[in-house]
Amino acid sequence: MEEESIEQGQLIYYKIGGLVRKYRKEKDLKLLDLSAITGIKSAMLSKIENGRMIPTIPTLFTIINKLGIRPEHFFSQLSADNAFPGYLFLPKDTFAAYEKEEGAVGFQYQSILEYTHDGGAFQVSLLTLFPGSNRPQVTTAAFEFIYVLEGSLQYQLEDKMFDLEAGDALFFDGNIAHVPVNHKNMMVRLLVFYLFTEQGK
Repeated sequence: MEEESIEQGQLIYYKIGGLVRKYRKEKDLKLLDLSAITGIKSAMLSKIENGRMIPTIPTLFTIINKLGIRPEHFFSQLSADNAFPGYLFLPKDTFAAYEKEEGAVGFQYQSILEYTHDGGAFQVSLLTLFPGSNRPQVTTAAFEFIYVLEGSLQYQLEDKMFDLEAGDALFFDGNIAHVPVNHKNMMVRLLVFYLFTEQGK
């Protein structure tokens, strides 16, 4: 498969990390093992698997080649069903659940929309935070826009803490370490927009 055809096609980027993780585990490899055979730093592999970074095509080809996956088989699982017709109707039962951070507790992600364009890609996700949710701060190679649909929470950006409630929004560079914190005994629901302006190096 030629790189040009991959770049120009509509690919569902949020699935890349989950697929890489799935095939890595099927081979009974740890991140450090995959790092050793690909020459890619384990921190970058972790970001790719967690959907926090879109790998370059050469990087992705290196990973799937070392995992022994045929490129056409891998990319067939990422292809969008149809070209963009100028509008999209997105019934809630079509939202796709996915895992963002392996080991995160009480974080439930659903992808509402994934779209590529000449300048990069963007994804819209619905994030539900359950009481007692927990995960460390992470970084994302994208800009993020958070809109609170339901509930209240604190959003931590490195050492800064923002109190958010329904109707509030927050926009930030995802390269700043961040984590949403639900201290209440109630569920919180957020819309999260990821804008990937260029592919990860």
